[in-house]
Amino acid sequence: MVADCGKWNMAPGPARGGAPAHEKPMPKEERGQGGGRGRLWSEEVVAHVESEREVVVHESPGPSTVQLSSEEVQVGAAVQVIEEELETVIQAMLQSTEVESHSEQEPEIRAGGAGIFEAITNCSDCEKKDFHLLLVVEKIMQLQQISSYMTVVVMSDDSAFLAAFVELSLKLHILVWSTRLLIVTRSHIKELQDHQAILSKTNSVLVVINEDTANARCSVYVYLPYSPRGVKPLQVASWTPHRGLVFTSSLPLFPDKFSKLFHGPKLLLTAEENIFNKIKTPSTKTSTGSKVQFRGSGPQLVDYLSEALNFSYSYVRPPDGEGGIKLNNGSWSGMVGMVMRQEVDIGAGPYMIDRWRAEVVDFTVPILIDYWRILAARGRPEVDPWGFLFPLTPLVWAAILAALMVLATLVFLMSSSVFNRIHEQRNWLQVTFVYVRILLQQDMAVPICWWERVMLLVWIMVTLVLTRSYAGNLMALLAVRHISQPYQTLRDVVDDPSVTMIWSKGSAVGPYLKSAESGIYRDIADAEKVGRLIWKAHPQFPEVIDTLVRRGDHVLIEVDTPIRDYLAQDFTKTGQCYFYESREEFLKIMFAMIGPKDSPLVPALNKRIMSMTEAGLFFQWLKIEEKNSTTCYRAPNKITVNMALSISNVWGMFVILIMGYFLSVCVFCLELLIHRLPQQVQKFPHEHNF
Repeated sequence: MVADCGKWNMAPGPARGGAPAHEKPMPKEERGQGGGRGRLWSEEVVAHVESEREVVVHESPGPSTVQLSSEEVQVGAAVQVIEEELETVIQAMLQSTEVESHSEQEPEIRAGGAGIFEAITNCSDCEKKDFHLLLVVEKIMQLQQISSYMTVVVMSDDSAFLAAFVELSLKLHILVWSTRLLIVTRSHIKELQDHQAILSKTNSVLVVINEDTANARCSVYVYLPYSPRGVKPLQVASWTPHRGLVFTSSLPLFPDKFSKLFHGPKLLLTAEENIFNKIKTPSTKTSTGSKVQFRGSGPQLVDYLSEALNFSYSYVRPPDGEGGIKLNNGSWSGMVGMVMRQEVDIGAGPYMIDRWRAEVVDFTVPILIDYWRILAARGRPEVDPWGFLFPLTPLVWAAILAALMVLATLVFLMSSSVFNRIHEQRNWLQVTFVYVRILLQQDMAVPICWWERVMLLVWIMVTLVLTRSYAGNLMALLAVRHISQPYQTLRDVVDDPSVTMIWSKGSAVGPYLKSAESGIYRDIADAEKVGRLIWKAHPQFPEVIDTLVRRGDHVLIEVDTPIRDYLAQDFTKTGQCYFYESREEFLKIMFAMIGPKDSPLVPALNKRIMSMTEAGLFFQWLKIEEKNSTTCYRAPNKITVNMALSISNVWGMFVILIMGYFLSVCVFCLELLIHRLPQQVQKFPHEHNF
């Protein structure tokens, strides 16, 4: 409870609070006698009293009440009975007793109990008054830090004091939606119109005490969100001594007024072109940005939320086209900056959740959980002109050549040295060509010796297996073509100096890469220094993919869901899968919408988004938006073709043929030289005598 002691005549004497558990509760007949006793609304707070002279804090192990000495509290009975009736705010019955303490030592603040704060407003020293109010708000902050839920009761007739307290509480993030604010005043409702904007956006209730009539009467009001200025707040209840608390509407005392916006306001949303938001109509320039209409899964989500919460909307694009990063001067760019400055009501995004953005805006619950991957161009399914060598490995080719040489040498030595031949003796070269003819599946003369026939039979069996294997593999290589997909991990990209990486400009990944001190992400950040890392905005991605990435010397680092959409768009346009995504996934991220800090819209959006994600609607919208989203996903890296071979596919064999012809001509010339040299010696013997 925060009380204005200048208006409510609270004596700044010794503080009282924190009743022991064994004390008896205050009898009902003593309530409402104007003695200053009152029930305090609190769920998890600490007995706390602050006066002009001293601060005394009493810890309370459980719910408790505090007795205030008062000289002239004329409406004590009315306030106390209202406190008794508002049992929806109280979790447990509070007990009453007097415990007096004059300790000047600040005790430890703990959860449980109630807190009372007195603020000075009737002093002439304004600086002292403001400083005292700041101390009170700081104590409330301490209670809030240890409380899951807290109810703040402010009693004052001073409009300036109420405005100062509310503004300071908003600035210090006390009046979040989980904190209930109850303002008790004797001021006329018209005098509180200046607080309409603030009270309509906070979880607050206004209790106006009317003393004009013979009997005290209290009216309980709630300011609805986005109410037109000058509209009277909605009265939800009234209290009289005879009838007690009577509800005048279907709303409770602290309604969840953002779950369904009564006035159906028109909200401003910010979003930028990406795979979730595709431009439907051209942009029109405004003072804050460009207005545009989108289509896609993002707008479908916004339509779902607008119907559920009862609001209309329009989009505003950021002037710089970025998601938003923190600049060197401390400000924020892009859509995050627009939401932080409250130029728009909601950031539709969706945006990547990170700790830097969470310091200036509030994120909703995640809409989508995804990972980063690599998008690169696939290799072309072309036949390698030297592919006729690939059916067998180099080691197999070497083994065939060695076996041929060894076999021919062995046969030549055995036939010339060990066995007596009855036919004409052959040289080693002739024997070698016999076994080469078998390898090439040509005819030959059957040898006379049985031992040579056995060796020839073994060689025929070996060459039969080799030639059949070679023919089968060669046919497979010509029909089944391999499509290269070299970049499957970040390390593959970093280690290849010929490739340049493209990352999203203005996204949350930029600060993360720059903050990395070691590892693969530090290597990626260092690649920017040598020109191997460039930043592009999301609207530029389709053009970048169609030019730089398709060329093969650039890769795009993007989230998996957008990559699938880009693959689907390219397949729809070309009818083929020219790109692939990496098998490795990294940097798990979550996407969400954003709102201004402590915006009450965020909790209301959370409930609807959770229902939407549990039903799987967002994934269904993504699937409907792009029908070919799975066609090129994990496309095979081997394909079967049935087409004629061109000269570009087999020119390697012609190179071997030409080299063979050239070698044969060289051998022919050598033979001529060797054949003619003896003839020249015989023809001119005198010229060779020395």
